[in-house]
Amino acid sequence: MRIGLYFGSFNPIHTGHLIIANYVAYNTDLDKVWLVVSPHNPLKPQSALLNEHDRFHLVEMAIKDEIRLRASNIEFSLPRPSYTVDTLTYLEEKFPTQEFAIIMGSDSFQNLPRWKNYEQIIKNYPIYVYRRPGHEISDTFGATIEILDAPMLDISATDIRKWIKEGKSVRYMVPDPVINYIADNNYYR
Repeated sequence: MRIGLYFGSFNPIHTGHLIIANYVAYNTDLDKVWLVVSPHNPLKPQSALLNEHDRFHLVEMAIKDEIRLRASNIEFSLPRPSYTVDTLTYLEEKFPTQEFAIIMGSDSFQNLPRWKNYEQIIKNYPIYVYRRPGHEISDTFGATIEILDAPMLDISATDIRKWIKEGKSVRYMVPDPVINYIADNNYYR
């Protein structure tokens, strides 16, 4: 089975994330897409993060009943901060019969040389890169990549958190069960 790993803070998960995950799951040669909730991305500040277990639960709620998508908390038991190369090594050991690939936006792909042991990643794993406006791919860094034109929504988790804090509606940007759970638990207030 070929599994695409879509890493993210998902703070919170929103419709833009879901469109990309669904598009990749149904428009590539991957069998499944795992949304890997990262407890702490070393390239992002941790201060604004909701607890990782809560973020994981929100992802599970958002993709409930979608057979080709799966929420993964695999990084919760690994050392922090989370480094993709370490997660991939662990997954290879835990699931030796699976083939893994990475899913990322062209903005993240441009930062690939800043990643820990990125040479090992590009040598051993294909990367599915979805285009993001303003972030053209001019260098592949020697990686095996597939460029995707997934539908894009110009929304961000940062904006969603801000709007929730301001008491504004985020309906249609976040799945209804996720919105309700966020409201019921007073997250991002």
